Amino acid sequence: MSVSYTSILWNKNKKRYDLAVVTGVVSFIALFTLLNLTLNPEVTFETNLIRSFGWLSILLLHVILVIGPLARLNPAFNIVLYNRRHLGVIMFLTGLIHGAFSILQFHSLGNMNPIRSVFLANVQYGSISFFPFQTLGFLGLLVLALMAASSHDFWLKNLGVKTWKTLHMMVYIAYGLLVMHIVLGGLQNETSPVIFGLVAAGFLIIVTLHLFSGLKEVKNDKELTASGNFISVCKVDEIREDRAKIFTVGGERVAVFRYDGKLSAVNNVCRHQGGPLGEGKVINGCITCPWHGYQYFPGNGQSPPPFTEKVETYRLKLEEDQVLINPNPNEPGTSVNPIKL
Repeated sequence: MSVSYTSILWNKNKKRYDLAVVTGVVSFIALFTLLNLTLNPEVTFETNLIRSFGWLSILLLHVILVIGPLARLNPAFNIVLYNRRHLGVIMFLTGLIHGAFSILQFHSLGNMNPIRSVFLANVQYGSISFFPFQTLGFLGLLVLALMAASSHDFWLKNLGVKTWKTLHMMVYIAYGLLVMHIVLGGLQNETSPVIFGLVAAGFLIIVTLHLFSGLKEVKNDKELTASGNFISVCKVDEIREDRAKIFTVGGERVAVFRYDGKLSAVNNVCRHQGGPLGEGKVINGCITCPWHGYQYFPGNGQSPPPFTEKVETYRLKLEEDQVLINPNPNEPGTSVNPIKL
């Protein structure tokens, strides 16, 4: 959490995260270069650079796209989700290196402007086997550039969560463009089926994980029926200590937390990036979002000072061992006496 805009707040977690990513990037480039020079000793330095950074960027894009569903399926992956935007920026930079060297090698030696040459050197847009695939890569890189440039919380705050999230959902457009860039390029330059097998495997992994994650979310979205002013949601023992269970009541996802011998309920949506508060836990007396660590007091849905974020709270009651919730939310930041167990 932050109350002012700085380029990056370098805490220990971010340093470790970025160090691990950079180490992985350097290791991949070194290993790819070694294998490429061993299997293809005639390859030039420029070609090796283009191939290594190209494969690295598409690999990082696949990792980024599976982090979300993996974290929804298993909270153990939240450690990778944290600071995913840093990974996204690094992925864009590796793609930029691939794209820049490709343009320099294939489009900078003629009389035409290199960028114009990407779109006009080959105009067989009606062909599949000779389609100008580099245009798709260029457009995909532009989408990634827009996302990387707007990744900071400054843009999140000023664009609004909905607009910002919509903008960053364009990663799927970039993915589609880059997959077609690889496939159509492979049709022209590759005879081995390996490249197509890898792309197909990556696509199937992404689709499968999103499908299973979506099915899990459907279960949480099952609307519970009201009995009077309260809805019975679960038994007390079904909620783990310092954790929550998520329910859909009144058309909203609500997280019921158990902590310090008490129960409290808040809206499940974090005010930062819409993270699922109910998938986080109570740390030092505060609900802590699993995505980026934003915190709220369970009893009033307010962030600890000097932070100002607030979420809606809900009234609970206990009948024997059954937890019931009033489906009508209170105003964000409203104090509600927790249920004592």
